[in-house]
Amino acid sequence: MSVVVIVVIVVLIIVVAVAAVIAVRRRRERERIERVRLAERADAHRDEAETHAAKAGGLAERQEERRRDAARQAAEAERLAKQAKEAEARAETLAAEADSAEARVGRERDRARDHSHKADEIEEQL
Repeated sequence: MSVVVIVVIVVLIIVVAVAAVIAVRRRRERERIERVRLAERADAHRDEAETHAAKAGGLAERQEERRRDAARQAAEAERLAKQAKEAEARAETLAAEADSAEARVGRERDRARDHSHKADEIEEQL
């Protein structure tokens, strides 16, 4: 073989080796850039997750506060219902006493009328 052919083959081998090295470097750089991009995306998702977790915590606190308020309102409603029942019972008792007093007033008026008639009769006899 001639020296020229050997030189051409050696040059071609060197060119192919350089091209392979450049290709490997480019591929590694693309992979590095992809890893960086994926790491940034992962960080963005973590930040978003933290934001949502904080928001969920705030919502949970408000929900718990609303549950406590609802429990207080229910207790107050129960207390007021008990007071209403007691007031109703007192009103019924007072109404019964008023009915009884009204009946007594009627009886006393009848007795007063009877005594007044008897007094008139006695005066007429005098």
